[in-house]
Amino acid sequence: MATTEQLEGIKKTEQYLTNLFKARFSFIYIPTWEEIRIVELITKIANNTSQIKTKREVFIWSSTEGMKKNLADGQEKVGNIDNPIEALNYIDDYKKPAILILKDVHVLFGVQGRNADYNFIRKIRDVAGSLKNADCSKNVVIIAPTLILPLELQKDITVVDFDLPTLEEIKELLEVMIEQNEGSGISIDLSETDKEQLCKAAQGLTLQEVENAFARAMVTKGQLTINEIDIILEEKCQVIKKTGILEFINTNLKIDDIGGLENLKQWLVKRNNSWLGKAQKDYNLPAPKGVLITGVAGCGKSLTAKAISSMWQLPLLRLDIGKIFSGTVGSSEENMRKAIATAQAVSPSILWVDEIEKGFGTSRGEMDGGTSTRVFGTFLTWMQEKTKPVFVIATANNISCLPPEMLRKGRFDEIFFTDLPTFNERKIIFKLHLEKRLKDSISEDFEVTDNLLNELSKLTEGFVGAEIEQAVISALFEAYSQNRELKEEDLFRVIKNTVPLSTTQSEQILAIREWANERAVSATAHDESYNYIPEETEETTKKKEKAKKDSETVKRARGGRTIDF
Repeated sequence: MATTEQLEGIKKTEQYLTNLFKARFSFIYIPTWEEIRIVELITKIANNTSQIKTKREVFIWSSTEGMKKNLADGQEKVGNIDNPIEALNYIDDYKKPAILILKDVHVLFGVQGRNADYNFIRKIRDVAGSLKNADCSKNVVIIAPTLILPLELQKDITVVDFDLPTLEEIKELLEVMIEQNEGSGISIDLSETDKEQLCKAAQGLTLQEVENAFARAMVTKGQLTINEIDIILEEKCQVIKKTGILEFINTNLKIDDIGGLENLKQWLVKRNNSWLGKAQKDYNLPAPKGVLITGVAGCGKSLTAKAISSMWQLPLLRLDIGKIFSGTVGSSEENMRKAIATAQAVSPSILWVDEIEKGFGTSRGEMDGGTSTRVFGTFLTWMQEKTKPVFVIATANNISCLPPEMLRKGRFDEIFFTDLPTFNERKIIFKLHLEKRLKDSISEDFEVTDNLLNELSKLTEGFVGAEIEQAVISALFEAYSQNRELKEEDLFRVIKNTVPLSTTQSEQILAIREWANERAVSATAHDESYNYIPEETEETTKKKEKAKKDSETVKRARGGRTIDF
């Protein structure tokens, strides 16, 4: 069911338009893609004599079809009115209460004052006064997919927002489509909870897009079940792609594919489906706001973001901060507002901001004239005040670069810290990657035993998850290069030749731990807390010196750019 807030929103828009018509507001501008819905709503208001008192006739003008009169059984052509100025003359001279709908005349307003039709603009100003003082009530409604309003008309035109379909409207459409397809051979197997999940997934689409998504889901497999939710999300992907700022991340990664981080996993599992009506209705719970995950690089922060999407069956949108800060003055702020609006339009959704400190670091605002500060302020305000179910997951490697206002309570539900994997976590990570990559043709005599995992885990003290994965990959390359099966010795040799991040960046890791000790929740279970402190041994010193020497050699060979191995 739709929430009370959603139902009130439907009535509020209808009542607001009714009041504008009754108060003789001459020109109303409604930016929306949904012409059919808004025409139906205006027609409903025009015929509702219990509210509007005087019934009004509805006329529609478009450049392709001219002027038509809306009738109960269809539309009737009205003369040969080919341009909007003639349409305005017609409604100005009309002797009965009426509403004129003009479609897509925003193109005549120009862009930033260029290529505008000043005769049309002048005509609107002329008609605005005469309609207000006419003997009968008459109004003009402009419908366009975008808002373009020249300075000359800002005092004569009232702008009205028209939201996308509510959950209740989408559910009504789904019920109609289910009823229409009974006996058609399409299998429908949906509980009430399943229906709500499908409709929630479709929110953010226009009613036409929702109908297309449900129809495609039905014909793809000849059925409509909760498993077809992926098709609905694919339709949402189209909306996201068109922004050019947000990127839709399609992932099949499961939460069990991440080794360790049990505290973080449990926190996420408990909040699954918490944006559905049951959580609000029965428990009075708000939708979760988001989490900030910080810690050692390569310990599963980005993987977790992708796994949440699969577990919660919500679209994952990655916000590219680099695309926000474009070259045009003033466009960065608009890009951020556009990204936020898109994330909210396709909600419930997950907004992923990877390495957030690089986009909103404390030093950036000093170098760009305050643009990043304003963009950051817009993002913070939205995080604090947002009411739509958009779950924000931000990852950061260097938390000290983030401004303190980002970290205060209310922005995120929780801040998690991912440390170097523990002994048991390393065993799980090795097991996951070995079983994922090993094939019968290269591992007939290779067994992933508990003894082997214990030995590998002992040898990789201080390794991050990404280094363990690369160790498995490198060992497989050893076997591939010699066209033979993988051997345990391949893994041991690769591990021995690897200088882990905990050795080369021990100071940074200790600093992150010190910060997180009192400010963040450990992503690892309490019984597996990690206290490993890298020791400077003769062997690790030699490895560090060799790594530095190799890096300098590559740096000289590549014109000063350091290559990561």
